[in-house]
Amino acid sequence: MNDDHLVPGNSYEEPTPAKTLANILLLTERMLEEARRDAWETVTELEEERRGALNACFSEPIPPNQEDLFSQALAAMLHMNEEMIGLLEAAKENVAVKRTDQKHVNRSLGHYLDIEKSH
Repeated sequence: MNDDHLVPGNSYEEPTPAKTLANILLLTERMLEEARRDAWETVTELEEERRGALNACFSEPIPPNQEDLFSQALAAMLHMNEEMIGLLEAAKENVAVKRTDQKHVNRSLGHYLDIEKSH
């Protein structure tokens, strides 16, 4: 998936580091939206795309006079990442609870079936 179109501009010109960073923030925001919907497979796909964009963005020095812009963008991205981690932890806990509940149901059903066999 190519999201070069996320930030308006001429698609034929070389993306600037600031545009690349803006696209990374948009990807991160989309990841967070997908995490809120419990669409973890999509989050994983977007993470792979974001990782490539981050590598491209930071393969060269930050342009002069854009340090604050990059710092603020990274802070926003980290904040969204923290929220995604919280959602992931909650999803993992929910899966563990469902697994435990399923074991109890299976045990109860097995016990019920054993009783039925003995009567």
